[in-house]
Amino acid sequence: MQVLSYLIPISLFLGSVGLVAFLYTVRSDQYDDPEGNAQRILSGQYDDKPKG
Repeated sequence: MQVLSYLIPISLFLGSVGLVAFLYTVRSDQYDDPEGNAQRILSGQYDDKPKG
């Protein structure tokens, strides 16, 4: 049972790191237009073989 005294703080720390990372991505507008990206992939506007 002594191992819980190590595991609980570690899990709380890792959970808070994950929450901070998620909040950072939300505030930096990384989830702004998910449907637009999906439609751009399927459109024929972009060529798979660029001229170069």
